Amino acid sequence: MRCPFCAHDDCQVKDSRPTEDSTAIRRRRQCVSCGGRFTTFERVQLREITVIKSDESREPFDRSKIEQSVALACRKRGIEREQIDQLVSGIQRQVETLGEAEVSSLAIGEMVMDGLRQLDSVAYIRFASVYRDFNEARDFEEFASTVRDVGQS
Repeated sequence: MRCPFCAHDDCQVKDSRPTEDSTAIRRRRQCVSCGGRFTTFERVQLREITVIKSDESREPFDRSKIEQSVALACRKRGIEREQIDQLVSGIQRQVETLGEAEVSSLAIGEMVMDGLRQLDSVAYIRFASVYRDFNEARDFEEFASTVRDVGQS
């Protein structure tokens, strides 16, 4: 493992343990050269999955893109990092268990929307505003009214 501080190729594993949801192994490492400490995560990858974007371009599935989007939507909402990791792990499992080599970005976006709807209504609206490309305040009002209706039933 390459050190993120000095780029040295040798480091020692100081501690290994599973994450709380047991979907990854968390490893604390220390660089032999500079002594810097950092954390890595190992996750199971069932197969290589290609994401088909809305412009028909293709790129490899990247879990970190979902993590960044969900974390941004949940920012300042009091949602624990562990909850975000569980949501993203669930979405990754859904994508991998579809049995398809290619998955549309729209399908992944809907999975994120479903997960955020259950986690936090404000984060759900934030994500939807970007995902559904809201252009004016009326778009927010219309969408928020449907969220209120869902929460009341």
